[in-house]
Amino acid sequence: MEQLVQQLVNGLLIGLVYSLLAIGLTLIWGVMNVLNFAHGEFLMIGMFMSYWLYALAGVDPLFSIPVNAVALFLLGMFIYRYIISKVMQGPALAQLVVTFGISIFIANFAALIWTPNFRSIEHTLLSGTWDISGIKLSIPKFVTSIGSVVTSCGVFWFLRNTRTGKAILAVEMDREAALIMGINTDRINSLSFGIGSALVGVAGALLATHYYIYPFVGGTFGLTCFCIVALGGFGSIEGAFIAGILVGVVQTLGGYIFNPAYKLAIVFAMYLITVWIRPQGLRGW
Repeated sequence: MEQLVQQLVNGLLIGLVYSLLAIGLTLIWGVMNVLNFAHGEFLMIGMFMSYWLYALAGVDPLFSIPVNAVALFLLGMFIYRYIISKVMQGPALAQLVVTFGISIFIANFAALIWTPNFRSIEHTLLSGTWDISGIKLSIPKFVTSIGSVVTSCGVFWFLRNTRTGKAILAVEMDREAALIMGINTDRINSLSFGIGSALVGVAGALLATHYYIYPFVGGTFGLTCFCIVALGGFGSIEGAFIAGILVGVVQTLGGYIFNPAYKLAIVFAMYLITVWIRPQGLRGW
């Protein structure tokens, strides 16, 4: 029983991180109707930014969070403005190919300049574990999950209580009606892509405190995020948050009960069963 509770805790901690990553991805999809295949590579850039700030300037990953958020926000807006916006009026396949191409380019360019070697940040402000009634709670993972929850709540508040956030939700719900009401949909597209990218920048700084950093780390999280977004319901931010936690717990428990090699297969099996019963996902419409 103690081991089972331990796995539940571990699943909850990683699930909250998945939720933050999936919220950024589903925000882009909901507003722009574009799947960003480079989402995982933006996470990798955020992790490397935190690593190099630590290696070159001694900046702890926690203090690199605002730097990552601003840098990835600007990168996201730049990529949207000069690459993705050029194919927004084209066929859906062109949009997919563009983001997939960006993903391949970023990952391989990172491998070229930084080598494919694994790196890690060994000495941070967060280290050690807490022992709570026999349950081992990793301090870095716990703080990462708390940071993910705080950031996710900040996104929820921004979308529902600010003029810009309400404009984003309006475009997500009905683009044509929002355009008629005078909302600049192209500006909202750019902001949404930037905000979605900033969220993975925050996640990258948090993960850098305890996760290995290498050029292809984005693929590890990217595929899972696509499953979470589809499971929660395309365009549903609340669904992405719930599905992220669910996937984290199922993945961890599945690896514990059966075999770690099957944990992703179990997650995708859960997704297939869910969409078979409810095709629009948990909170989709």
